[in-house]
Amino acid sequence: MKPIIKTKNISRLYQMGSETISALKSVSIEISKGEYVSFMGPSGSGKSTLMNIVGCLDTPTGGSYALNGHQVAQMNEASLAEVRNKEIGFVFQTFNLLPRASSLENVALPLIYAGIGQKEREARALQALKNVGLGSRADHRPNELSGGQRQRVAIARALVNNPSIILADEPTGNLDTRTSYDIMSIFKELHDRGNTIIMVTHEDDIAHYSHRIVRLRDGLVESDIQNTDIKDPVYEKSLLPKE
Repeated sequence: MKPIIKTKNISRLYQMGSETISALKSVSIEISKGEYVSFMGPSGSGKSTLMNIVGCLDTPTGGSYALNGHQVAQMNEASLAEVRNKEIGFVFQTFNLLPRASSLENVALPLIYAGIGQKEREARALQALKNVGLGSRADHRPNELSGGQRQRVAIARALVNNPSIILADEPTGNLDTRTSYDIMSIFKELHDRGNTIIMVTHEDDIAHYSHRIVRLRDGLVESDIQNTDIKDPVYEKSLLPKE
C-alpha cells in the first residue's frame, strides 16, 4: 500500500540566540492510510516537532516530506493552508477553542475557511457534535462545559471537514482517567471507520490504544514497532469503580 505520509531523513534545527537546537536529526517514517500510530518519547525527544511537520504546521530544515505523494516543500502557503484545512484534523491538549463562541460556532470554524455557506456550516457542525455525543450542547460556550466535553468539541471540529488524517497532540493530557477512556473510545471508533490517526503522547498506557508505536529520543527514531497488546478503552473503563 502506498504510504499517505513519507518522511526521508528529515531534520529540524531551531536557532535560540547563539545556540542551534537540533529537534530532529534524521527521521524517516512511512504511515499508510488507515493506520493508528503513536509518537512517544520524553520531553525534548522531537515527537511534537515531528507531528507539526507531518501536519504541515512546520517545515523541515533538511530531508523531504511527501503527503499523499505530493512533496510538501514544493507547496506554497496557500496550498499548505488548504491541505491543513481539508486533509488534516487537529486535536490539541489545550483544546484551542474560542472562549466567546458556542460549541457550534467553534466546530463550524474550519468550514468558514473552506468557503462553506452558513446553512450548510451549521448543519455539518451540528452533525459533528452529535457524532461525539454533544448535540445537546451546541449553544454552550467552553466555560459551560467540562474538560471532557471541551475535548469532544475539539474532536468534532477536527472531524467537520471529513479529513483523512487526524493528528492528536496529548489529547488526554488535561483529563481524568474516566474521561480519558471516553476520548480514547472516540478515537477507536474513528479508526474503525477508516481514519488515519497519529497521536503524540508521553503516557505508555495511552499509546497502547494505537496499533503502532514510534518512540523518539534525542531527535531520532529509537524504535518503530507494531503494538501486539492493543488496549480496549471500553473494557478499561468497565474496570473503574462505579461513580
